[in-house]
Amino acid sequence: MSIASSALSYSRIIGANERINVAMTGVRSRGKRLIETIIGMKDTNIAIICDVASDILNARIEEVSKTQKKSKPIGEKDFRKVVENKDIDAVFISSPDHTHTPFAIMAMQGDKHVYVEKPLSHNPKEGELLIAAQKKYGKVVQVGNQQRSAPTSIQAVKDIGEGIIGDVYSAKCWYAARRGSIGTGKTVPAPDWLDWDLWQGPAPRRPYQDNYVHYNWHWFWHWGTGEVNNNGLHELDVCRWALGVGHPIKVFSTGGRFFFDDDWEFYDTQTVTYEYEDNKTITWEGHSCNGLRQYERGRGTIIYGTKGSILLDRNAYYAYDTKRETIKEMKETETAPKGTETAPSKTTGLVGAVPLNTYHMNNFFGAIRFGDQLNSAVDDVNKSNLMCHLGNIAQKLDTPLTIDNRTGRIIGNDFAMQMWGREYEPGWEPKGSI
Repeated sequence: MSIASSALSYSRIIGANERINVAMTGVRSRGKRLIETIIGMKDTNIAIICDVASDILNARIEEVSKTQKKSKPIGEKDFRKVVENKDIDAVFISSPDHTHTPFAIMAMQGDKHVYVEKPLSHNPKEGELLIAAQKKYGKVVQVGNQQRSAPTSIQAVKDIGEGIIGDVYSAKCWYAARRGSIGTGKTVPAPDWLDWDLWQGPAPRRPYQDNYVHYNWHWFWHWGTGEVNNNGLHELDVCRWALGVGHPIKVFSTGGRFFFDDDWEFYDTQTVTYEYEDNKTITWEGHSCNGLRQYERGRGTIIYGTKGSILLDRNAYYAYDTKRETIKEMKETETAPKGTETAPSKTTGLVGAVPLNTYHMNNFFGAIRFGDQLNSAVDDVNKSNLMCHLGNIAQKLDTPLTIDNRTGRIIGNDFAMQMWGREYEPGWEPKGSI
């Protein structure tokens, strides 16, 4: 599958030996992992660290200052001030989901390249806005679904294209975890260390609730996008990539919130099936609160073909014929410990600098410096992100969806299309992008 954003669209290519100044936004967990990877890279400089939590912001500034000998980063709470800084070449966005697209568009309008963590959007409309903005401003926009840069996954997709398992027609992926209850939240004053107004950013204002921050916002429609976007997106993207399909024609979802009676608004159990025009199907099974593994994996992907099947995850891929005999296997030369990103990398020695982060980030910086083709360009990955949104809409409305496979938009259901976008806090709308 080709990536539509070609090197020719990237404006202001930076020289091979020119230092790239970056700003990191949202640095508690995922952002911390990205920081630890960047510090180990040549000709990069973390110039700004942005977070709305003062304790986290101060901790990251201190950590980077000890490790990054080149300079001490500036601390900033307000992302809008980050994009005004003309010394910044690229921004990394790992703040909550509801900020991803508005921040990415603001960054491009400020002449910055963008690395945006998945999901790239909070709703389907934002994906359209982000693609339009990338085309308008011509910036490099890499989406943080790192398995697109895994050598084993790249090879698996190449082998599939060359017919190793015949004609591929179906794919299945899964995610299993043991998440606990988030309880019933209470409206309380926001803690002193948190700028609650800036944390809400583009979202319409709500009172602070004591079970939102730091992580449980994922399970509220107002801020998050559910488990299918939080974890399912990674493997659904691999399925779509391997099958070589675009938008589906039908989406079905079953599931619910079964484990706990609490404030969690999405689904701890969900199965989403996607049908395609060329008789191909993709299915995702999500079990947020039941950690039973499939094929000894908490997450993974199977691709089915007429001559065999492929099982792959982030560390390896295995090809089998129809008699279940192994015909090929390939393992990553350096793998992350199961279920963690906290062990030191063998390559850099830095905690958090796991190989997929490094591969993916090298690809991003290669696109900025040399015009390299992105492994995870926004116009392609948006099709995978949209799959997740459509699964949530189908589940929320408890109805199958019919999709225009040219545009990805829902056909014949005006009520479902009311969930295509969202309202924004005045002054924070992602505007000027089309």
